[in-house]
Amino acid sequence: MILFAVDFGDTRTGYAVCDKMEMMASPAGVLTERRFDVCAEKTAQAALAAHAEEIVVGHPKNMDGSCGDRAQKCEEFARLVGEASGLPVTLWDERCTTVSAHQILNTTNTRGKKRKAVVDAVAAVLILESYLGYRKNHKNDAAD
Repeated sequence: MILFAVDFGDTRTGYAVCDKMEMMASPAGVLTERRFDVCAEKTAQAALAAHAEEIVVGHPKNMDGSCGDRAQKCEEFARLVGEASGLPVTLWDERCTTVSAHQILNTTNTRGKKRKAVVDAVAAVLILESYLGYRKNHKNDAAD
């Protein structure tokens, strides 16, 4: 199944996609859009263009597992993307993915404008890899 992951941001939203065999997650781009509703619509269009069968939206819970303002905004974003695309949408815990993305980019010595342009797509890849790992290890369970 082709899965499309989203790291939603107020300015930049990163995308990642996996192959049909769910073996590898790859960056699929970054959308620069500040308008919430337009970002949701363009994200839905990008998922459909990638032939996605499910969309995974990063859910930035607090470290204690509670949901703050940011998580609620992502929940609303996921709802709009689902309505616009007609695809099932899963919220997936994304705690620390942006921090991990920055660490990966430090390792590859990616700096400046180039870093800013890719960090959200790298974060989306990390979200998707986590979700793929869960699916692989819980084939008969439903996602939380």
